[in-house]
Amino acid sequence: MTQTSSAGRRGRRPAAEVRGEVLAAAGELLLAEGLDTLTFERVAAHSGASRTTLHKWWPSRGALALEAYFETVRETLAFPDTGDIAADLTQQLRAFARLMTTTPAGRVLSEIIGAMQTDPTLAAAYRAQYSAPRRALAVAAVEQARDRGQVREDVDAEAVVDQLWGACYHRLLIPDQPVTEEFATTLVAQLVRGLRND
Repeated sequence: MTQTSSAGRRGRRPAAEVRGEVLAAAGELLLAEGLDTLTFERVAAHSGASRTTLHKWWPSRGALALEAYFETVRETLAFPDTGDIAADLTQQLRAFARLMTTTPAGRVLSEIIGAMQTDPTLAAAYRAQYSAPRRALAVAAVEQARDRGQVREDVDAEAVVDQLWGACYHRLLIPDQPVTEEFATTLVAQLVRGLRND
C-alpha cells in the first residue's frame, strides 16, 4: 500500500522536476564512470524515473548523455560579459581549460565527440544543444566588442572562435601538449594583440 501511494505521488510530479532529476543522475554517472557504462536502465534506477519516460524524452543514450553533460557544465562555462573582450575571452577559455583538466569532464567530452563519429543522432544533438549555442555566445561577444570599437571592423568573429577553442579541442583530442590555463591565457593574449583597434 505504501509503495503504491509513493509511486502515485512520484507519477504526479511535474515533468520538469523529473527531467531535472534524470539529468542530475545521468550527469553523476557520466562523470563518475564515463559514457560506455551509461544506460537507460542504470539512469532510471539511479533517478527513480521509468525507462519508458527516458525513452520518450531521449532518442538514444548518447542524446541523454550529451544533455546531462551540458547541464553539468552549464554554470561553469557561463560566458562572462564585463565589457572587456580580452578579459572575457581569457576567463571563459581558462574556465574551459580548468574543467577539461581538473574534472572528469574532459574525458567525457572526448568520449562524446568520439561516439558522434558513428552516431548521427548524437552528432546532430551535439551541434544543436552544445556546440552551436556555445559558439553563438562567443561569436556574439566578439561582435559586441567590434561594435564597441575594441577590435577591428574586419575581424571575422567565427574565425576567432575557431582559433581559440579549436586550439583547445586540438590539445584535448590529440594530447601532444596539455590544455592548461596558462595555454588559454597565451592564446587570447597573442590573438588579441592582432585584433586591437589601435
